[in-house]
Amino acid sequence: MTKVNTAIIYYSSTGTNYQLAQWAAEGAKEAGAEVKVLKVQETAPQSAIDSNPAWKAHVEAAKDVPVVQLADLEWADAIIFSVPTRFGNVPSQMKAFLDTTGGLWFNGKLVNKVVSAMSSAQNAHGGQEATILSLYTTMYHWGAIIAGPGYTDPVTFSSGGNPYGTSVTVNQEGKMIEDVRAAVIHQAKRTVDIAGRVKR
Repeated sequence: MTKVNTAIIYYSSTGTNYQLAQWAAEGAKEAGAEVKVLKVQETAPQSAIDSNPAWKAHVEAAKDVPVVQLADLEWADAIIFSVPTRFGNVPSQMKAFLDTTGGLWFNGKLVNKVVSAMSSAQNAHGGQEATILSLYTTMYHWGAIIAGPGYTDPVTFSSGGNPYGTSVTVNQEGKMIEDVRAAVIHQAKRTVDIAGRVKR
């Protein structure tokens, strides 16, 4: 059987969404997918990055992660996004990348891609759901198929109960409050499974 090409595309300033992306890669690989973990281009000025030690450390730690290209979207059967919330919306870095997909959209290259999303914030109700849903708005325009986790596994409840996509709260020390690893792995496996059905 042909493998499901899975692109896991993230933006992370201090590492939370990079970790979520790595867990998603783990789940997708367990489901038999061919996986690429890709970051969106950082657009913040270096002075802003340098002013935050955790941000600067993460940029250095993830320097070898490839930057996503439009060709990666064409390659992918499944796409999993992981982003922090910015005032209940998608970070500008991710939005800047999504805004370059017009040519692919116009030529129907994004139709029937199976997509799913995850998010994080510093508060339990800090905009994670709104961020995921705002990202999905773009996906509807693509003609993509949304593969939300719903309540398809009890792990969703133990990780906070977000049916739109796994979300996590991060404390002031940058540590995840909820244990979401199993939920992320389930979401990734579900996304790959649905993409495999579509591909067949």
